[in-house]
Amino acid sequence: MRIFGLTGNIGSGKSTVAALLREHGIPVLDADRISREVTAPGGRAYDAVVDSFGRGILGRDGSIDRKRLGEIVFSDAALRERLERITHPAILDAMKEALSELARDGRRAAVVEAALIHETGRKGLFEAVISVRCDRETQVLRLMARDGISREQAEARFHAQMDADRKAGASEYVIDNSGSLEETRRQVERLARTLLGG
Repeated sequence: MRIFGLTGNIGSGKSTVAALLREHGIPVLDADRISREVTAPGGRAYDAVVDSFGRGILGRDGSIDRKRLGEIVFSDAALRERLERITHPAILDAMKEALSELARDGRRAAVVEAALIHETGRKGLFEAVISVRCDRETQVLRLMARDGISREQAEARFHAQMDADRKAGASEYVIDNSGSLEETRRQVERLARTLLGG
């Protein structure tokens, strides 16, 4: 089975591209969803995250308040690295298990959606990487609307990420999501043929 990475900075439209790829019969594993699973109570990284960051990150129900944890780690690179050292191995293990299952099901190709493929040196796990990008102002507005945060908070999250041009330059395929959904759909259709056919 061919395995591809799907990346892009927050607000670029990775989820839109992932949904369009699924429409073409290509399964997409969401690293963020797997991250939520491994950090949920009882998940393989939950205890280590709570031990490292304290019970102040927990909501009333005992689950990790991702917004609160995000505010802590996005403002401090060392803390972000500490969180990644805990969660990334657990996410990677869960991802490999899911990919093995898809291969057993006879899938020809699968895509892993993850924001930090290049930053974490994970590019080698994939045959090729697809980068989704769009203009900066659109990204900022999407992020503010999606997460209910201020422009300053949105900008801080962008500064914590690899430059979008560098990310695109380090990827084999680029989808520009600045235009209409129809324009993005056409690009994804061409890409899906390549992923399934090559």
